[in-house]
Amino acid sequence: MSKQTDIAYQYIKRNILDGTLKPSQKLIEIQMAEMIGVSRNTIKKALLKLEQENLVKIEDNKGATIKSFTLEEVLNYLEIREVLEGLVARGATKNISNLGLEKLKNILIQMEIHLSKNEFDKYSMLNKEFHEIIYQSAKNTQAVELITMIRTQLIRYQFRTILIPGRRQDSFAEHTQIYEALLERDEKKVEESVKKHVAGVRQTIENNYQYLS
Repeated sequence: MSKQTDIAYQYIKRNILDGTLKPSQKLIEIQMAEMIGVSRNTIKKALLKLEQENLVKIEDNKGATIKSFTLEEVLNYLEIREVLEGLVARGATKNISNLGLEKLKNILIQMEIHLSKNEFDKYSMLNKEFHEIIYQSAKNTQAVELITMIRTQLIRYQFRTILIPGRRQDSFAEHTQIYEALLERDEKKVEESVKKHVAGVRQTIENNYQYLS
């Protein structure tokens, strides 16, 4: 990928994930090219890359639109993620270092502080860091790649779940349970805790899909 294509790709992807570009919104190549300051051909290449990541849908004679997922598709993705997260968590339990556990502990402390201040952007960033430590400890690159793909596709929904009343407290409690299970080096408990966490996200989205979409 050329530098210009990467700039266009990153720009469009960032705007999809943060909700600036909405599901089902049509992307006009000429407008995007002028906005980003690149050629129309560069935009085409960037959109093809985003289509591979299932963030954009390209149709002949219709152009590109932001991918919109049905509730069933979202729930199916999260069901798949739940299984993969459990698999990765078991691997992490065996391999995570004491330093890794210390990092998780410190992240939890910071997460609680940001929750108390309603700093949800910072909470979500720490949430991502928390899971990244587990992924890196698992040493199952292929499973983590699949999880990352699903997380990327659904981030627009998952980020907003923290705004649902009660979900932020549940989220923090679930992360604390994951950490405590890892501390005990209990593979089964870690797997169950991680799957419970993803199931909580899925249930929240299912109950609030109209608000989140």
